[in-house]
Amino acid sequence: MPITRVVLDTNIFVAAGFNPSSSAAAIIRAVREGRLALVWNEATRDETRKIIEQIPPLDWALFEDLFTPGSEYGGETYPNTFDAIEDPDDRKFAALADFAGAVLISNDDHLLAIRDALDIPVMTPGEFVQKEM
Repeated sequence: MPITRVVLDTNIFVAAGFNPSSSAAAIIRAVREGRLALVWNEATRDETRKIIEQIPPLDWALFEDLFTPGSEYGGETYPNTFDAIEDPDDRKFAALADFAGAVLISNDDHLLAIRDALDIPVMTPGEFVQKEM
């Protein structure tokens, strides 16, 4: 059975950092254990790091090891083609999930509100844990 590829919105890392018993934290543990494959690119990693470093109780060192070179998506993703997503910062995550054939996991209302109109699976952490893990 192939390992499910996931793109994690920044809010998943934040939620996991604040609540180690959350579904977000369970997803992070599954990535760390090799049960899920985190797909990332420079833009998504850089945004995640920037946000984590702005939240004092969180530490980038808690998550940095998840961004391994072997799981980086190096191709173009064309985030501007996802202009139906209201927040431009969210488009990079959707575009990456699309081009990498991954599930986008997010708590972001902008993404969740239009997920049925997108050609990619978008799930909350709770939905993903319930259905996929």
